[in-house]
Amino acid sequence: MDAQANLRGNVLHDITHWGISASIGAIFIIHSLKKFDPSWQEWLVSIGLPPELQMPIALAEFIGGILLIIGVLTRITGAVFAVILLGAIFHIRWENGFFVSKGGWEWDLVMLAAVLAIIVAGPGRVSISHLAKRVPRFLQ
Repeated sequence: MDAQANLRGNVLHDITHWGISASIGAIFIIHSLKKFDPSWQEWLVSIGLPPELQMPIALAEFIGGILLIIGVLTRITGAVFAVILLGAIFHIRWENGFFVSKGGWEWDLVMLAAVLAIIVAGPGRVSISHLAKRVPRFLQ
């Protein structure tokens, strides 16, 4: 029990925790940028999704990425990202098999695992939520 308390108080742990959230946030921001291009609507239609989903998906990934980096609403953002990733795995990539080299869902599964870890761990101590101290746990 004492070892766990020491680990949680470790600065390296705090920086690593933030680094994982920031990395996932940056990945989602970069992936969102191509989704603002109107031609992405055609791709949505080609996979059977309505073109009206373009902006909600692009904004969710862009704003959510920023929220993960700064450490606000991380659990809610993680849940939204989990839904997006589950859609990518089962609706877009499932038929291609597991391996990313063949267009499969391997990378999406890794991202899903990271997002689920963020949901469980929360924003961490290197975050605006931690600094504010009055943010309810479910909004962290």
